[in-house]
Amino acid sequence: MNKISDRIQKLPASATLAMAAKARELKNKGIDIIGLSLGEPDFNTPEFIKKAAIQAVEDNYNSYTPVDGYQDLKESIQRKFLRDNNLSYNLSQIVVSTGAKQSIANVFSALLNPGDEVLLPAPYWVSYSAIANLSEADYKIIPTDITENFKVSPDKLESYITEKSKIIVFNSPNNPCGNIYSENEYRDLGKILKKYPNLFILSDEIYEHINYGIKSFSIASIPELYDRTITVNGVAKAFAMTGWRIGYIGAPEWIAKACNKVQGQITSGANCIAQRATIAALDSPVEKIKYMVDEFRKRRDMIVNLLSDIKGFNINVPEGAFYVFPDISYFFGKKLKNKLINNSTDFAIFLLEEANVATVTGEAFGNPNCIRISYAASVEKIKTAIERIKEALN
Repeated sequence: MNKISDRIQKLPASATLAMAAKARELKNKGIDIIGLSLGEPDFNTPEFIKKAAIQAVEDNYNSYTPVDGYQDLKESIQRKFLRDNNLSYNLSQIVVSTGAKQSIANVFSALLNPGDEVLLPAPYWVSYSAIANLSEADYKIIPTDITENFKVSPDKLESYITEKSKIIVFNSPNNPCGNIYSENEYRDLGKILKKYPNLFILSDEIYEHINYGIKSFSIASIPELYDRTITVNGVAKAFAMTGWRIGYIGAPEWIAKACNKVQGQITSGANCIAQRATIAALDSPVEKIKYMVDEFRKRRDMIVNLLSDIKGFNINVPEGAFYVFPDISYFFGKKLKNKLINNSTDFAIFLLEEANVATVTGEAFGNPNCIRISYAASVEKIKTAIERIKEALN
């Protein structure tokens, strides 16, 4: 008898983690796999952040932390929001969590009821839809494609809003395609959102500092939207702190209190040492991590040039994050080495098995015509990976 709950049985495995697991399986068989599937910077955590963590150990930080985070960390987050995003939050509006993923899960748990709807402009990060389902809500994909630079227009957005719509999720810079909504684009979307006061906005800004000339704009800084926007951020990507697991929100106080209540029954407060390290990260000038952003930009330029030489890869130029999201629908219906390619999942598996390069199917991100390729890897690995892909396709 299967005793697992219906909720968990319906829950899909993370496509990014599933591809990483397949790649590890092949590696364990002695096959040289180049992993371009995970969104994880290949840099070490900066020294000044590590020193803060070591100091915290020496200072005997080892006790349970407040559920919503240390007060001085929340003060750092408060300063960061004002400095970088023109957002004023009281400490009671800020909640620190075990990664931005938990922040999002807290918000969904706090706001969603069965039958509510989460709007997901596609492509979207793989876990949004799964977390919505875990919260017993439905999700609706708002499709975009490469001809629209993967951005939703105001008219299209409005056509998808119904009385069931409770949350819309924006992610800029975007995972998986790297686009960035400009201030003007957000203000145009805001004109539509103002007409629907029961629709909350979750703005996932985890890649905020990884941008290539277009500064990120926080939609919560539009005054009429502030009271129903939840701004999500964290230190994983920009500070190369993926394993430290610190995320946070700025939100209306009643939502923050509800998230605090949820978290108090699930994990309680985030790791004490990681919180102390995060204070050092957020209080430092953004220029201290510019060397990583500059390197990502070089890799972006390189991988776009290399992929543009491959027939069948239709590419937009990412404005931020560290992914490319080429449209590879040219290959659908074709046989590659006697393997029929029906969709992007087939194509991603083909690249893994024939080129020994791990990517992620675009189906997981709500766009079945594309694949996601991470360039958070060394220049040598990226060059070798693209050479392998070229060879496999030729």
